[in-house]
Amino acid sequence: MSKAIWFITYTLKENVSIEEFLLASKKCNDEVLSKQKGYISWKVLRDGDTWVDLVEWETAEDAKNGETAGGSNPAAREFYSFINMKSCKLQPYSIEESY
Repeated sequence: MSKAIWFITYTLKENVSIEEFLLASKKCNDEVLSKQKGYISWKVLRDGDTWVDLVEWETAEDAKNGETAGGSNPAAREFYSFINMKSCKLQPYSIEESY
């Protein structure tokens, strides 16, 4: 079974401190995502105002299960509080080949 990737694009709310946002993303990673079955890594990318989270999972099933991992976790809520949720788009992909 191939590994899976979340490709999530979004913008931040106005006047958000990037430093605080990155601290919140690390906390969410440490307390929520990294504890999920099949989690491999999370990369936070940026191009101007557009942000991308690239999250790698062992399987598509693990990625699907991870979608609800944050739930009411305070670290996840803090992370999401920085994001303009109307701009947020999650696209799951399967990794067919890696070089």
